[in-house]
Amino acid sequence: MESTTQLVYALDTFYFLVTGALVMWMAAGFAMLEAGLVRAKNTAEILTKNIALFAIASTTYMVIGYDLMYPTAGNGFVPGLDWGFLFGGDHDAATITAEGLNHARMSDFFFQVVFVATAMSIVSGAVAERMKLWSFLLFATVMTAVIYPIQGYWKWGGGWLEAVGFNDFAGSGLVHLCGAAAALAGVLLLGARRGKYGKDGSINAIPGANLPLATLGTFVLWLGWFGFNGGSQLALTGFDNTNAVAAIFVNTNMAAAGGTLLGLITARLLFGKADLTMALNGALAGLVAITAEPLTPSPLFATLIGGVGGVLVVFSIVTLDRLRIDDPVGAISVHGVVGMWGLMAVPITNAGASFAAQAIGLGAILGWVFTTSLLAWLLIRLVMGLRVSEEEEYAGVDLGECGLEAYPEFTATRRAS
Repeated sequence: MESTTQLVYALDTFYFLVTGALVMWMAAGFAMLEAGLVRAKNTAEILTKNIALFAIASTTYMVIGYDLMYPTAGNGFVPGLDWGFLFGGDHDAATITAEGLNHARMSDFFFQVVFVATAMSIVSGAVAERMKLWSFLLFATVMTAVIYPIQGYWKWGGGWLEAVGFNDFAGSGLVHLCGAAAALAGVLLLGARRGKYGKDGSINAIPGANLPLATLGTFVLWLGWFGFNGGSQLALTGFDNTNAVAAIFVNTNMAAAGGTLLGLITARLLFGKADLTMALNGALAGLVAITAEPLTPSPLFATLIGGVGGVLVVFSIVTLDRLRIDDPVGAISVHGVVGMWGLMAVPITNAGASFAAQAIGLGAILGWVFTTSLLAWLLIRLVMGLRVSEEEEYAGVDLGECGLEAYPEFTATRRAS
């Protein structure tokens, strides 16, 4: 019996860690997607942001975030903080019971920290091409240490959203809407890129530098999402868990397919052309939409849920442009608007969920993250500013913020006089 328990523990923990590694690989997907959708002169800076934010998220979540999100005490709204993980941890597998095999804190920390980094990666693309690097990294510290963990505690840490019956299986709200709300607050304070909107009300397209790279990034994210949703089952062993993981993988894939197809078709109907960027965002929208509940839908329903996300993201990107909200990669639409759809779609297939509880959770996440992020962005703007100078933006933030170019052989050589 003891040997069987240890084997189950080992298999489930291995599955947990491998799916966490798949989610970590999504950081590469975001980096490639964003690098492909920004202009060449801003590529090195966006890559610097992506690797730095992952390191920041790992560190701040270890120091404070994890203990805020999974505290030993709290009143449901405000978590307690005892730094038990930072100074204690969980190294003794013999203390893990058969009923709690997947709650060993080291493996759980690793799985959760890559989710934190994912939420912060969403912000990176939305504020691209005009934000100061160190202002962004300072916000990343606040976001990953405090803002994200507190709303995560409300649901996944056993807080008040869990008590009211809010459902969010893998994070359409707690990860994706959270990142989008923080991004929206930053974009509103930051303003649009120069030349994006004309004084006559015109909207000027600013094409990305490398669509093959953006497409590769999307495929990497699609792959990583199997870990994102599949790992959230928390275990693999046993008939129920194994069948659930298989269903989650299938539904995740079908939602992405539905989002891609309907995003592409919608773009064709609206613009008369097959817009690759809309197809890419449609795929991501389908993935975001199914993340709140990837287990209970049938494959057909999963395809439809993702497909609605693909339609919504196209109209949302167009609408935000008309409102002069400049989001270079469409992150607010993909993760925010479609994240809300994903949350509200849960009761369609999950009889245990209610639209009222989903709406409460949606409002709580959006309100908390947007308000606290807006305050954080405002303080950062007062202390060190948010936006690079007009000259730096014109030359590209690669030179101004990083002192190098991502594609030096394809640009004019700059030599000191």
